[in-house]
Amino acid sequence: MTMQIDPADFRSAMARFPGAVTIVTARTGGERRGITATAVCSVTAEPPSILVCLNRKTGTCAAVAETGRFNVNLLAGDGGEVAMRFAGQGGVTGEDKFAAGNWGEDGRGLPILHDSVVSLSCYVTEQMEAGSHVVFIGAITAIETGEGAALIYEQSRFHRLTPL
Repeated sequence: MTMQIDPADFRSAMARFPGAVTIVTARTGGERRGITATAVCSVTAEPPSILVCLNRKTGTCAAVAETGRFNVNLLAGDGGEVAMRFAGQGGVTGEDKFAAGNWGEDGRGLPILHDSVVSLSCYVTEQMEAGSHVVFIGAITAIETGEGAALIYEQSRFHRLTPL
């Protein structure tokens, strides 16, 4: 028997789960795509893999599905402005999102944020649809590490992750 959960109650409960703030990036043709995501986690260490959940209505989701490649960039604690830009704040879309941050390319030509704490280059090994989103599991092919504390999101606010 399935109980009906009010979507507002669900969102309120999930807001209590702190999430690492990332920018998932891809490229299709000559166009860079990117979106802010907190639905990102490790899958296995052998082989190294990660999963990302992307809203199927986004250009980033379409680019990952088309090319089978993506990067995950873990934002540093001062990355709130970049996170909001890639979340579409102010109506910013497409290539205009990349006007903020120190962006470059990995060896495959995908956008990589040089200011990030960690960047992971991945190729899709599995994907499945889950409601409004597509879950992509990616094998990690390269890791670039930076400095600083990670940015996290909890109770609709950004926080800087620092050790006790």
